[in-house]
Amino acid sequence: MNASAERTRHTPPAAPRRSWIGLLVTLGPVLLVAMDGSVLFLAMPSINEAIAPTTDQSLWILDIYGFVVGSLLITFGNVGDRFGRLRLLLVGASVFGAGSLAGAFAPSPEILIACRALMALGGATLLPSALAVISELFENPVQRARAIGIFAATFAAGFVIGPIVGGLLLSSFWWGSVFLINLPVVVVFLCTAPVLLREVRGTRPGKIDLASVVLSAGGLLLAIYGIKHVATYGIDLTHALIMVAGGGLLTAFVMRQTRIPNPLLQTVLFRERVFSVAILTGLLSLFVWSAAAYLSMTYLQSVLGYSVLASALYAVPGAVVLTLSSVFTPRLVERTGPRTALILCHLSMAGGVLLLLLTGAESGVAAYIASTVVASLGFGISFSLVADTAVGAVPESRAGAAGAIAETSNEIGNALGIALLGSLLTVVFRLTFPGDSTGIAEFIDEHGTGDPLFAEAQAAFLTGYHAVAVVAAATCLGLAVLAIRWIPRAGQDDTTPPATRADPQPARQNG
Repeated sequence: MNASAERTRHTPPAAPRRSWIGLLVTLGPVLLVAMDGSVLFLAMPSINEAIAPTTDQSLWILDIYGFVVGSLLITFGNVGDRFGRLRLLLVGASVFGAGSLAGAFAPSPEILIACRALMALGGATLLPSALAVISELFENPVQRARAIGIFAATFAAGFVIGPIVGGLLLSSFWWGSVFLINLPVVVVFLCTAPVLLREVRGTRPGKIDLASVVLSAGGLLLAIYGIKHVATYGIDLTHALIMVAGGGLLTAFVMRQTRIPNPLLQTVLFRERVFSVAILTGLLSLFVWSAAAYLSMTYLQSVLGYSVLASALYAVPGAVVLTLSSVFTPRLVERTGPRTALILCHLSMAGGVLLLLLTGAESGVAAYIASTVVASLGFGISFSLVADTAVGAVPESRAGAAGAIAETSNEIGNALGIALLGSLLTVVFRLTFPGDSTGIAEFIDEHGTGDPLFAEAQAAFLTGYHAVAVVAAATCLGLAVLAIRWIPRAGQDDTTPPATRADPQPARQNG
């Protein structure tokens, strides 16, 4: 038998049509999980009017979802290995649907925050299990790679189209519709998944370290709660101690990961510089994108007075560029290599957010659109390239852990951007606004746009908005410098000393 025939004999067969239908069904919940990280960006003014949350409650309504998903992604990856990915998918989709239904009719900010946390609990089960189930559908490695690429593109698209879908719904329906839209997709998935998908379990599932789960989730929530309260109301001893306690729990979490046999976070991977740059890119690109997207929606509606639908339509050019950038990034990497692509990613994000400095109280739509178009080039590169770069930078034996960390960095970055940069805007607003309101939405709810102090509120918001743009741009430029210094040029070896490598085996080179 010749070599060609031998290869043909050992090549797995092409996937049947049922596998592609199974992929399509599984992508529905994946899209929803990503969308719900951003779908409320345009809905918050309507929610503010309906249930009157405080400024920090508004930030929690947005943030709690990303924090819970990011904190539990790796945990539920292990749970799925032990108890079955398909079973976990079905349970997670049910919880996600229940949270969506309850959230649509939440009568108070506290209940809405709790419903968002419930949705996130379901969402955290969906992403790692969906990826494992999709991989199992395709034995052919070429088709499996294509399916995983479609999975990644769908997840990235969800973040981008969330605000647009929210704006379109809110132009005709009440704010709860942004949650009810989830229910048909969940119902279709629950009805078809048991028929189309197979159960998947890990061959050697690791033990779940509950102490690590508590330390990571508790540390994040305490630290961010303290930061938000201090930003909104000023510092006091109680909330200063809460921030310190949160930082202490996160420090204890990191130290614990270096000592236990089955860590949630494999800190040893961060000894590989290329991996570290990739994860920081995933974290900080979503950090910048989420804050810029949310605060820009507030700017268009609360400062310039545009409707929800108009604000959503102004976001479309950036969404188109981001989608095209994600699609064509693999071709860019083939021509230039990951180093140049990542540097271009960071520089375009920085240039894009700096254009927000041209926005004003009377006009600024053109600057906003230009900002989203330029920055979206970088965001698209990031969404497409980060996971592949992270996985390619570590040994094959640790590819799964690298992929999980990359997904987690996206979710945590999405939540941190709104929490930290949103809190920065709040601090600046409080320092520059002569009234008692802590944000422009709160001012409009209490006094309306006809109040003589509305111009002062607009100016205070813009000062904070521009401060956020400067900090975000500086963050992106710092990442560009890090990529230039730490990522080797094509044909050069990584300069990380061999003794600090994440694994004695040589790392696989990326594309």
